Amino acid sequence: MRYVLDSNVFIEAYRRYYAFDLVPQFWTSLIAQAKAGRLGSVDRVKAELDRGKDPLADWAKSQFAQWFADTSNSDVLDAYGGVMDWSHAQAQFTDGAKAEFARGENADAWVVAYARANGRVVTTQEQFDPNVRNRIPIPNVCRGFGVRYVDTFQMLRDLGVRL
Repeated sequence: MRYVLDSNVFIEAYRRYYAFDLVPQFWTSLIAQAKAGRLGSVDRVKAELDRGKDPLADWAKSQFAQWFADTSNSDVLDAYGGVMDWSHAQAQFTDGAKAEFARGENADAWVVAYARANGRVVTTQEQFDPNVRNRIPIPNVCRGFGVRYVDTFQMLRDLGVRL
């Protein structure tokens, strides 16, 4: 089983509960699990992290860069097209939510497309919401395609990581 991490996995950990100076083991465990082929992310997530211009962006560039997969291959591009088609066909979501989801700088659709194309599990802090209208949560998209998703803590449990 291999996990593909959403931007918020890194951002929430860095800003809230696994700060570099308080829980460095979290960050070393991400690297160890990535080296073992158990997790990674995508280039679009790295681009989101880079825009932060902070220690997290520096870490992603210097420590984790090789585990951000390229999303330009045909399988991922095909899956991305399917994700976009699905999102536009959903009457539940507002036009603004659809536009934000399709925005080029938004990595969410790419994370799901990569997971779908490669049989991966999405790791995200977002929650499924059957009633949301003003945004498109990753878990809603995952359910639409039968892609498994978990939060950071479940991923760590699944991987047997202890901090």
